[in-house]
Amino acid sequence: RFIAKPCAINLGIQDSGPHRAQPNAILEKVFTSITKSPDGKRLEGLSKQLDWDVRKIQRWFRHRRNQDKPTTLTKFCESMWRFTFYLSIFFYGIRFLWTAPWFWDTRQCWYNYPFQPLTSKLYYYYIFELAFYWSLMFSQFTDIKRKDFLIMFVHHLATIGLITFSYMNNMVRVGTLVLCLHDASDFLLEAAKLANYAKYQRLCDAFFMLFGVVFIVTRLGIYPFWILNTTLFESWELIGPYPSWWLFNGLLVTLQVLHVIWSYLIIRTASKALARGKVSKDDRSDVESSSEEEEVTSNSTKGICSTSSNGSNRLNGHVASGQWTGE
Repeated sequence: RFIAKPCAINLGIQDSGPHRAQPNAILEKVFTSITKSPDGKRLEGLSKQLDWDVRKIQRWFRHRRNQDKPTTLTKFCESMWRFTFYLSIFFYGIRFLWTAPWFWDTRQCWYNYPFQPLTSKLYYYYIFELAFYWSLMFSQFTDIKRKDFLIMFVHHLATIGLITFSYMNNMVRVGTLVLCLHDASDFLLEAAKLANYAKYQRLCDAFFMLFGVVFIVTRLGIYPFWILNTTLFESWELIGPYPSWWLFNGLLVTLQVLHVIWSYLIIRTASKALARGKVSKDDRSDVESSSEEEEVTSNSTKGICSTSSNGSNRLNGHVASGQWTGE
């Protein structure tokens, strides 16, 4: 409210919503009480009742649906908040882990386990991350609604479960490595969204390409050969398997499967953008456009970041079906 909004206004982002539907008591009652997307039979009945043609009624419902959608300013403020957190927590994690012995030697994660001291810096790192994902889960009900609401809700629950589980089992050393690794690319995605909303297309494309490179390097390179190597093999060698070991590694391996899927979709989106100079409309978009508006957007928007897309993980996470999706 006090930082992101002034920044958005200085960048020329106006607090103006989509075209508002003209007041009509009958259509408003149908919209609020019956359906927001009437079928053909209902459209014909309304057409006779109001003496309007069907296309005009369809246009009214489209405008009425868009009327409740968030403005670009609202989306910019939400992304700026997430960008601020991801960037801050990433540098906090790097600064903390730089002096931690297990950052340089992952076998240190398992020496004297589970009797390892919980320092205040490590504790706050975990609490900050856990609090943020709790806030994301609850704020989903009040933030911008997207089509992957259920997927991201389950993702946030799983993330909270992993953080809580590793904390309860004192696997916090390897947990900090996982958290820092995942934060490395998230702020770049949010930066790309901010540039997209501000209509800095080349900057948006650059951030998105950088995000894609960092995401693939960290999730397909560092994560399996550094994180999974220590949780699967080094821990087995040093402390042996135990009941929670199987659950913990099962969750981490599942996460790697998601990394592979998301990386494939990121590469596909980037390759389409490079080949055609643009990408298809974001499937997660919270803005509903008419066919005419979509055509204009498709023809006028260049680069990787479509101005009609909202981006999200999610990842809070990343790209799916030519879209940005939260991890």
